[in-house]
Amino acid sequence: MNGDRTRGTDFIRAMVARDVAAGKWGGRVATRFPPEPNGYLHIGHAKAICVDFGLAEEFGGTCNLRFDDTNPAGEDMRFVEAIRHDIRWLGFEWDDRLRFASDYFEQLHAFAVTLIEHGKAYVDSLSEAEIRAYRGTIAEAGRDSPYRTRSIAENLDLFRRMRDGEFPDGAHVLRGKIDMAHPNMLMRDPPLVRIRHATHYRMGDAWCTYPLYDFTHCLSDAIERITHSLCSLEFKDNRELYDWVVHEVGIVDPPEQTEFARLNLEYTVLSKRKLVRLVSEGHVDGWDDPRLPTLAGLRRRGVTPEAIRTFCDMIGLARTDSRVDIGKLEHAIRDDLNLRAPRVMCVQQPLRLVIENYPEGQVEELVAPYYPHDVPLDGSRTVPFSRVLYIERDDFQEQPPRGYFRLAPGREVRLRYAYYVKCGDVIKDPITGAIIEVRCTYDPATRGGGSPDGRKVQGTVHWVSAEHALPAVVRLYDRLFTRADPDDVAAGRDFISALNPESLVVVTGARIEPSVAGDAPGTRYQFERQGYFISDPTESTPERLVFNRTVALRDTWGRTHDAAATQGGRLTTPRAARAAPTATPAAPAGVPAQAGPTIDATAQGISTEQATILSREPALGALFAQAVKGRSDAASIANWVVNDVRNVMRKHAAAHVPFDGGALAALLDLIARGDISRSQGKSVLGAMFTSGDEPAVVIERLGLQRVADREAIEPLVDRTIAEFPDRVEQYRHGRSGLLGFFVGQVMRASGGTADPHLVEALVKAKLS
Repeated sequence: MNGDRTRGTDFIRAMVARDVAAGKWGGRVATRFPPEPNGYLHIGHAKAICVDFGLAEEFGGTCNLRFDDTNPAGEDMRFVEAIRHDIRWLGFEWDDRLRFASDYFEQLHAFAVTLIEHGKAYVDSLSEAEIRAYRGTIAEAGRDSPYRTRSIAENLDLFRRMRDGEFPDGAHVLRGKIDMAHPNMLMRDPPLVRIRHATHYRMGDAWCTYPLYDFTHCLSDAIERITHSLCSLEFKDNRELYDWVVHEVGIVDPPEQTEFARLNLEYTVLSKRKLVRLVSEGHVDGWDDPRLPTLAGLRRRGVTPEAIRTFCDMIGLARTDSRVDIGKLEHAIRDDLNLRAPRVMCVQQPLRLVIENYPEGQVEELVAPYYPHDVPLDGSRTVPFSRVLYIERDDFQEQPPRGYFRLAPGREVRLRYAYYVKCGDVIKDPITGAIIEVRCTYDPATRGGGSPDGRKVQGTVHWVSAEHALPAVVRLYDRLFTRADPDDVAAGRDFISALNPESLVVVTGARIEPSVAGDAPGTRYQFERQGYFISDPTESTPERLVFNRTVALRDTWGRTHDAAATQGGRLTTPRAARAAPTATPAAPAGVPAQAGPTIDATAQGISTEQATILSREPALGALFAQAVKGRSDAASIANWVVNDVRNVMRKHAAAHVPFDGGALAALLDLIARGDISRSQGKSVLGAMFTSGDEPAVVIERLGLQRVADREAIEPLVDRTIAEFPDRVEQYRHGRSGLLGFFVGQVMRASGGTADPHLVEALVKAKLS
């Protein structure tokens, strides 16, 4: 996973650490993320993704992406592609470990036959309604089906005919034969395989019997040699059935299921059924509506994958369900965008302001920084200033209340980056009486926003030049529901009645400074004094600029989790940012801090967002340009620079990188060859940033060199085999899964530095 974050120790990490230390499953860690390809992923899935992929990376293991595609209804390849895109967007890769449960249909069918042959499953001919009636209640035992006593031969014959398509849907179902009086109702002869005459999006019409989740999931884990099957608490009662299935089909060293609390987020819903209803009934505009908690919606709203991962780390893992304050998510978003989004000025409700003593026809180009409060980040733009401006209508009041510090008759304020202006007159519509223009005078000596005579003003307002500003549509997104718990509504009503009618307000007459012209769709900004926005990735064009609000600068719902609150109309940044030095440190010879190339996304084969960041942040752009020379892996280099290198720079509040692109390319080559793991590579990167040393020097200092010397490794293998004679005997009698145990023991004995391929080859040779 991209990013360099320090994680706390939770109960799952502690469990995995104990398992690794004890040599369980040979010290391997193998997880999986198993989405159903019948919809879009949401932020609840993001938590599971971070757990599954994050743990695997943290412990040097693997994580499979497996699509649980055993229900042909609603499954589609477009959902597969959307899920793959979302996971990659979050910063995770599965390499060659893409799996589909449908690829295991033949094996699952064979496992079902094994259960029948062992008297552990039978074909039931009760209807679905009858099966529910026979199951009983929590207080009352269930009843045996009249078909429970069918012979093994009859069950095998019926199951074969089920597969051959002889029966209609619902005529029969294969059930596990467990205990109809079991206190866990899921253990009361659960359905395992059903008839469904439907075309599968991958398998076509090859199958008309489909395994159910509780049968498929555990066996898919076992087939893939998963060690830690992590899932949400809703599957806690399923664990007993999980263990029963893998035991009864004879799985050796089966996976173990562990549950953690799912994400329940205030002011939204994370139920797929409810999300489908919101989309199908037109309450939102598709699955990527920025009001939805889908990853597609959050991405279109401007939320970054780093903010989502930070949020998932922030909320941690718990054993009990609870509802998470949405302010935590908004805090993570603001904290991320505060150092990421360049500042620009946009006036959403324009009010004409005429500077009467400013020369007609004169235009000044004022220099304004993109990051005025965050010294380690640099870059600036020019903003045209003229006689006629637009300011926010809310920034002027003819009869201001107490505590109002913006423009009013006779009052002087500062125009951001420009001059002091003083209001002298107000022009009103002769019919409606509405204010349509304010007239001011300016003090030429205050250019840049300061007065040489020490005169102070209390208010600062943003503005755009009426002649030069670009028209824009601004969409103000807010929380989708008015209630923290959308289901907490009056009797007889449902969550739809809690929809927030103000969750989207469209502003059509906005004006924005011209510096944004030419920026790619999907570029993020902070609109000064207003909030964080993104140019709509799908609808914004040079001819029609459309901006979506990601989050306001402060919590408009009255919370105090804001990391960058607005106070008195002035942006204030977190204490750490305010304490940053007031001058940009000089860059070393390796990477200049003040000049960088313009990166072309199409030419380099990288995303427009990555190209924008690399172009706007010269130190990163120069590092990328150096590293990518003569190479074909631009996308991988861009990911490292934009995410990992950038995060380390933020961690150190640095303006430059103390090594050049050649050193970064050398590090990536070491990872690609398998000399070090990706997680070790991040440790090396951090050490390179501190010392400026080449990666090979850091690796030697940290003791991470990969040992591929047979003479050095062979004694470790011999010692390990001698230490576990019982397991050697078990391996030689067919328990091939113990190979991983021996490899893990040798790897631990080498401190993780031995070449795992050589270790496996030596272990196999000596155990044969």
